[in-house]
Amino acid sequence: MTVRVFLVDDHALFRAGVRAELDSITDEIEVVGEAGSVGEAVAGIGHHHPDVVLLDVHMPDGGGAEVLRQVRTALPEVVFLALSVSDAAEDVIAVIRAGARGYVTKTISSQELVRAVVRVSEGDAVFSPRLAGFVLDAFADRPGAAPISDPELDLLTPRERDVLRLLARGYAYKEIASELFISVKTVETHVSSVLRKTQLSNRYELSRWASDRRLV
Repeated sequence: MTVRVFLVDDHALFRAGVRAELDSITDEIEVVGEAGSVGEAVAGIGHHHPDVVLLDVHMPDGGGAEVLRQVRTALPEVVFLALSVSDAAEDVIAVIRAGARGYVTKTISSQELVRAVVRVSEGDAVFSPRLAGFVLDAFADRPGAAPISDPELDLLTPRERDVLRLLARGYAYKEIASELFISVKTVETHVSSVLRKTQLSNRYELSRWASDRRLV
């Protein structure tokens, strides 16, 4: 049977691209509607009664979790799969707690997205690599659950993490040097190394990166 899909994303160009891509590569999925805001999504899902909603996490008027809160009670049979640029643990956990059946990032290939949609429609839970660990840790009942594994964070040395943590808190290089009992030159070296390893370009991007990983 064809899986009926509804797209929710505040970028019209992205919605058009996903719709065109899905239409061109598979007969398993039919895109029945789309929306660019929470209000449009709630109304559209209620009208079309899709099998699966591909749901963006961040939108100006509330985001994916708000759509879930307004729709799930009235339409419990509709399955939600988050499709987001964000791979931050707090975003993954928030939308899963709200009721999404899976979470994939926008780096996913078209074929992988088709498989993900079909799988969640059949009752499976689907996650992009490493995101499943966030959910397992967040919902683990046992004490001392394993910490979240983050390959990018694992690239940093303990000292680089210390520097990054203080940098993200707004410390100047001189203040970081004083706090860690190292020279300003050493701080600069560590920051350069962190920028290179994370492939970011400035301290503001680093601050967001650190905040996403709860280092601050």
